[in-house]
Amino acid sequence: MDLQEQLKKLFPNHEPTSEKEAVEIKNHELFIQSTPIICKYEKRKGKATTIIEAYEGSDEDFKILAKEIKTKLSVGGTFKDGAIIIQGDYRDKIMKLLQDKGFKTKRVGG
Repeated sequence: MDLQEQLKKLFPNHEPTSEKEAVEIKNHELFIQSTPIICKYEKRKGKATTIIEAYEGSDEDFKILAKEIKTKLSVGGTFKDGAIIIQGDYRDKIMKLLQDKGFKTKRVGG
């Protein structure tokens, strides 16, 4: 007994549709600000961290940006208190990513 037959027994009145649902992915436009985003280096508990702050847009936009940075660099990190905290010293790569998106960046520390 295959899966289709089992489903017909469980749901006898259901009519299967042959059309697949179209999932629309909407590209989200980030708020591009005139003041630079601060990208700084800190050591926390003896480990290197990169902190990105001074974003003037909404927190949801900043969370989307955090997720994109983490996936592109394949690193861990979090969004906390209006700042993105990335594990490791990735200032140059992050600044390049942000500049490619149209942001102005400012390097702070070290």
